[in-house]
Amino acid sequence: MKTNYELRYAAHPEDARHYDTARLRRDFLIEKLFAADEVNMVYSMYDRMVVGGAMPVSEELALEAIDPLKAPHFTTRREVGIYNVGGPGCVKVGAEVFELDFKEALYIGRGDHEVLFCSKDATRPAKFYFNSATAHTAYPCRKVTKQDAVVAHMGSLEMSNERNINKMLVNQVLPTCQLQMGMTELATGSVWNTMPAHTHSRRMEAYFYFELPEDQAVCHFMGEPQETRHIWMHCDQAVLSPEWSIHSAAATHNYTFIWGMGGENLDYGDQDFYDVKELR
Repeated sequence: MKTNYELRYAAHPEDARHYDTARLRRDFLIEKLFAADEVNMVYSMYDRMVVGGAMPVSEELALEAIDPLKAPHFTTRREVGIYNVGGPGCVKVGAEVFELDFKEALYIGRGDHEVLFCSKDATRPAKFYFNSATAHTAYPCRKVTKQDAVVAHMGSLEMSNERNINKMLVNQVLPTCQLQMGMTELATGSVWNTMPAHTHSRRMEAYFYFELPEDQAVCHFMGEPQETRHIWMHCDQAVLSPEWSIHSAAATHNYTFIWGMGGENLDYGDQDFYDVKELR
């Protein structure tokens, strides 16, 4: 197996206004999450969030403690949220084994855990997308499915934004320290997410886009509400959203995305909304 990681540093919004396309993509886009028998991750200075992916094919993959953590285990001072966005697989947390099918999630609490990823069928490997935040206490590990989720049906086909927001790894479903994750599924014919746009100054966020055909693309919008920028993205890619940035998108096809937040609070409704007419 192989573990790859990179550091991403935080940007002042006044500096980000002057970034060109290459700089925006370098600092905020995560292009490669999945490769056979690799664990790939980004350690972000935004609320110390780690965003990563593991794709076991011919062997089990360990969630190793990377050097920036300065810890014996990845989870020594961290909690982890995992979604399987590939074939059937399992995650081993110490002596516990959690089977995860497509779109099922797992919460791993803080502790000196050995965490292993594996696939059940090498021809249809599992793809484990994960977010991790620092944790002040240990909560139990738990598998969460869409049947456990708090579901909010929002938007309409007429407005091109009909969608189900599946709140899964959130404090209404299970206890966490600061990590909050969910999955938003857009209906056929809908392409807009998170519009009207918002910011939440006490939490950063990461978006992971999937279920998008290979020949299609999603245009992710970021930046201050009056200084917006865009990043073109493809399937199985993620993007970092600073606390001062909006996070919204429109695509050439409907899609699904996983959102993950970490920061000062667990209040999903702690948002500052901006009317469409206010955006620049």
